[in-house]
Amino acid sequence: MKRDESSIIVIGGGLAGLFCALKLAPTPVTVLAPHGVGPASSSFWAQGGIAAAVEETDTPEVHAEDTIRAGAGLVDENMALGMAREARARVEDLLAFGVPFDRGEMGLLAPSREAAHTHRRVVRVQGDGAGRAIMETLAAAAARTESIRIVEGRVARRIVTQGGRAIGVMTRDEKGEASFLPAAALVLATGGIGRLYRVTTNPPESCGEGVAMAAEAGARIADVEFVQFHPTAIDVGEDPAPLATEALRGEGAIIVDRDGRRFLLDIDPLGELAPRDIVARGIFASIARGDGAFLDTREAVGSAFPERFPNVFSRCMAAGLDPRAAPIPIAPAAHYHMGGVWTDARGRTTLPGLWAAGEVASTGVHGANRLASNSLLEAVVFGARIAEDIALSSPPAPEAVDVRCPPRDAAKPQAELIEELRTTMSRDVGVIRDESGLARAIRTILRLKKEAADEGTAAMLTTSLCIACAAYSRRESRGAHFRADFPKSEPAQAKRSLFDLDSILRRAAIFQEDT
Repeated sequence: MKRDESSIIVIGGGLAGLFCALKLAPTPVTVLAPHGVGPASSSFWAQGGIAAAVEETDTPEVHAEDTIRAGAGLVDENMALGMAREARARVEDLLAFGVPFDRGEMGLLAPSREAAHTHRRVVRVQGDGAGRAIMETLAAAAARTESIRIVEGRVARRIVTQGGRAIGVMTRDEKGEASFLPAAALVLATGGIGRLYRVTTNPPESCGEGVAMAAEAGARIADVEFVQFHPTAIDVGEDPAPLATEALRGEGAIIVDRDGRRFLLDIDPLGELAPRDIVARGIFASIARGDGAFLDTREAVGSAFPERFPNVFSRCMAAGLDPRAAPIPIAPAAHYHMGGVWTDARGRTTLPGLWAAGEVASTGVHGANRLASNSLLEAVVFGARIAEDIALSSPPAPEAVDVRCPPRDAAKPQAELIEELRTTMSRDVGVIRDESGLARAIRTILRLKKEAADEGTAAMLTTSLCIACAAYSRRESRGAHFRADFPKSEPAQAKRSLFDLDSILRRAAIFQEDT
């Protein structure tokens, strides 16, 4: 079916969005990438790689079992198995586009092992450069594809609905001028929420605005309380924090306190290779005790560091650290959001006409705690599924509708307000949570919402409110969500959380009355 340029719109120029657009070719697609494709996306920053059972000793079924085990009882098992079974095909797609995945003897793929994986199945590029290599390759492929139009300098601000269906998106340019782009099919691929936190590995664009837009349009959100903190951000005061890839621990690097003691073995017999939530809490507690936390790579990697992990090495050296000579200071940092906009197996949200893929989506494959390197895999698997679903569903070309765009928004992001929000989220909705801290966060966010003057800041506050309210409601500890006042997992709560924005606002209203 012939569609005009804007009949299919992808919001986001990261891996999920670009892969979906490429899979839709030769159908025309408009990709809204306000800051361009590449470094503006979290995909570009990913170091580990893509998880896939590519060795003879591994199987998709075992990959799914590892995913389910890491997800702490909330993984949708059918979704996880389906994703694992498609992993090899998606890796082959990326190889066909030209991604130079590492190879070993006889030209076979040479995967590494990361935390909570029982096999070496993380397909990577030059040790720690998978994200950059994948994004550069796909960006080049998109530039060669005539059916893909990349639109920069225009930010999506609101999903427009009519008759209970998404019919397009309201955008603003760099001057704040609004325009409406109609869409028969709208794909949300805006990335994560890491910038809501004081310490994060995410780029500045990962502000959670996609979750807010979908929720405000009426789509259901799921599992938003589950925020994964990467255990080994390099603690040198940078924002965003440089990342020491998990592959270093897979290669034998150890985590020690300032006295050189491997304290994680006191917490879990897997030590450094325990699930991320356990490792992150152990490091958080060691730092809180004043014992510090350090990643010691001297024996496991040693002098080969520059060749085996060039990205991490360059970031360390730029900060005045030589990992060949001394351990790397580390701290947990907001890294990945398991929750987001609920989707089914085809990437469809509860709002007709709207699909979601990548970190903004909640497909159920991650549960309460994402298995390392399943994020890039999820992005390509569901990006491909959405492309197929849109092609098969043949949505009609968008009708001409009269959409009134709101006045020009010239307000600049409120730096002080945003910094207060980020501090609040890190302190009260971070690695370790409790009732009093979460209540304080909700009250603070409600106050800040009254002060928000621009649309971007308001969206950040909406998503933060969703996370804080969901965390307050889950009175147990599970995966990445740890409540100090409810430190055990409760079998009765072993189910995904589902919310709409109205239910979140009703929960928040209790705290509004107290302010």
